[in-house]
Amino acid sequence: MAHIPDGVLSAPVLITGAVVSVGLLAVSLRRLDYQALPQAAVLAATFFVASLISVPLGPSSVHLLLNGLMGLLLGWTAVPALFVALVLQAAFFGFGGVLVLGVNTMNMALPAVLCALVLRPLLPRAGPRAMFLIGAAAGAAGVMLTGTCVALSLGLSGEPFWPAAKAIVLIYIPLALVEALMTGTVMSFLNRVAPELVLHGEAPHV
Repeated sequence: MAHIPDGVLSAPVLITGAVVSVGLLAVSLRRLDYQALPQAAVLAATFFVASLISVPLGPSSVHLLLNGLMGLLLGWTAVPALFVALVLQAAFFGFGGVLVLGVNTMNMALPAVLCALVLRPLLPRAGPRAMFLIGAAAGAAGVMLTGTCVALSLGLSGEPFWPAAKAIVLIYIPLALVEALMTGTVMSFLNRVAPELVLHGEAPHV
């Protein structure tokens, strides 16, 4: 349930999400890496498709997020990539909505940026084993941070959403393990066959 639908969240949460997302987009566009645009397009398309495949789990459903991987590979460029993918999903498939787009973007993009700021500077010094561990950490952190943001968005919208908010954090734990393994494997593979895609030595600016 990374895509919160319209009509669920309170006005203060919607406004906060919109403000944070506008800020993230403004900063990311100023720091946009034009050389990473082809890579961003591929990852945004991958996220777009992966998000369409949902697996029922408890009272909700989960799908691959890939925001940890996008943060590692794209840095700040992950923000507009995720935003465009979310807009297209809302427009073509009704995932999420218009009013809640800011919150959904914040919940996905903020963890991607945090993964980039904390873990991306470690990539230039990473050997094969460390590369896997960095990828695994980004995959797990991206999922759990998004789950926490979704839970907070619901919990802050009213007491009736508290049980669902608590359940969502628990539901995201299995997905975090899956994404940790997948992201670690992808980073190890890219580092071996196409190290230029890992953007060694380029840490995102604060």
